[in-house]
Amino acid sequence: MTTTRRQILLGAAALGLLPVARAAQAMIDYTPGLVQAWLAAGETVFVDFSATWCSTCRAQGRVIEALRAANPAYDAAMTFVKVDWDTHGTGELSRALNIPRRSTLVLLRGEEELGRIVAQTAEADIRALMDLGLG
Repeated sequence: MTTTRRQILLGAAALGLLPVARAAQAMIDYTPGLVQAWLAAGETVFVDFSATWCSTCRAQGRVIEALRAANPAYDAAMTFVKVDWDTHGTGELSRALNIPRRSTLVLLRGEEELGRIVAQTAEADIRALMDLGLG
């Protein structure tokens, strides 16, 4: 039986090791192989390629967090991963997905890219991308 991210988080919360509400709000910091592992486990993965110094990235981050806080279905349906552009911008994942720049948001499931946004900060656009992960 394959253990999912949600099962791990719930199990850890039951043991008092990790509060569920906090876990649902935190993006997972990318490390090489992480996204591929989540996809192989059957997860839908929302990937945020960003840099701390990027104002567009910060604006996108505020919208993403507000949407997640307003709709818990997003956290139930997908795993959110933040890729530090300064560290991994030219790395394997960025090359494999042909990521043109920081402030790129990509939604993945299995071998399929469900959608992407580059340098857009409008709530409606980001919501539409996140909604693709609900289906």
